[in-house]
Amino acid sequence: MIGIVILGSFIAIIIVAFASIVEKRLADSIVLSMGVGLGSVVLFFIFQAPDVALTEAVIGAGISSVIFLMALKHLKASR
Repeated sequence: MIGIVILGSFIAIIIVAFASIVEKRLADSIVLSMGVGLGSVVLFFIFQAPDVALTEAVIGAGISSVIFLMALKHLKASR
């Protein structure tokens, strides 16, 4: 059962990463990259690395995505 979850997570990460690359709108691409980070959180937790999973969730998927979205908003405001 765990093998199916691992395989599904890998496939989902690959699909979401590809969608993030080909997305036209930058904000949607940032949100999709957050999905890649959250998928890796699931894998880290399954592989029994909860400290790495928590760090990835907070920094990788959370704070960096918020900073990217704030920078995008600032760039749009300056145009």
